Amino acid sequence: MSMRLAILCPGQGGQNPAMFDMARSDANGAAFLARCGLERWLDAPLAEVLADPRRLYANRYAQPLIVSSQLAAWHAIADELAAIAGAPAVVAGYSVGELSAYAVAGVFDAAGAVGIAARRAALMDQARQQAPAMLREQGLMSVGGIAGAAARAVLQRHGAYAAIDTGEDTLIAGGAAGSLRAAAEELAAMGARIGDLPVGLASHTPLMQAAAMPFDEVLEQAACAAPVLTLLAGVTGQAIDDAAQARSLLVRQLTETIQWAACMDACAERGVTVALELGACPALSRMLRARHPQIECRSLSDFRSFAGVLAWLRRQAD
Repeated sequence: MSMRLAILCPGQGGQNPAMFDMARSDANGAAFLARCGLERWLDAPLAEVLADPRRLYANRYAQPLIVSSQLAAWHAIADELAAIAGAPAVVAGYSVGELSAYAVAGVFDAAGAVGIAARRAALMDQARQQAPAMLREQGLMSVGGIAGAAARAVLQRHGAYAAIDTGEDTLIAGGAAGSLRAAAEELAAMGARIGDLPVGLASHTPLMQAAAMPFDEVLEQAACAAPVLTLLAGVTGQAIDDAAQARSLLVRQLTETIQWAACMDACAERGVTVALELGACPALSRMLRARHPQIECRSLSDFRSFAGVLAWLRRQAD
């Protein structure tokens, strides 16, 4: 088979009330949702959470929702996908999507990954609540149209951080709300494009340090295996070798910059020709297409059914 497929698992921001609709329409996807225990980690029925925008974007709900929806979609297509393309050549996850990627690559049991996502969310929320008062209001913002080095220098001056490196002139910044506002004013005056993201935590920055040790303990208690597929680490853009390294790198991404540009370049370096994003919006597929236009990229959100997804993949494999 000539197609070399990458599976991409996005992070927060694309949640919507219909994010489980396709998975529920498939027997394998619905079966996964029935056994993964998602509602155990919510304090309300799933339908109520999906209908409430405040809950839908709140961190404690968003992380398990995202991981469960992505893994339900994976269960819906995995068997037929293997017949079309064989095993994926690369798997990579962005922010909390890295938990989904770990499960796709066989590091974690898929249902267990949903519980890990819920515990991760709770620990990150606790880290924010334990911070000094001036640091408790946190967030992420996009920065574009300015060289990364210049943007990082501005962020540093104002006590903010580069949370995700997405390109030469784009990044996601994280920090306390006051620091981000001050940095945004200076960056906008320099001609940068600024956008607030619907995430209420300074993910992938030192402000999450208090969550790192407890999360390490969560992972130590979880069944964890070496990846059976090529799995890229968010903080390095390099392939993960074994279970111990997988745990360590997943803890590091709480407090360190995600090197997503490096992950995209690694996909190209490994000969990926097609990428499928397991998400409710096409953010990662758009970024990869812009950076490496030779790779055919689509998101589940581009399709009305899994049959359409699989038909597109068959065409790419011909």
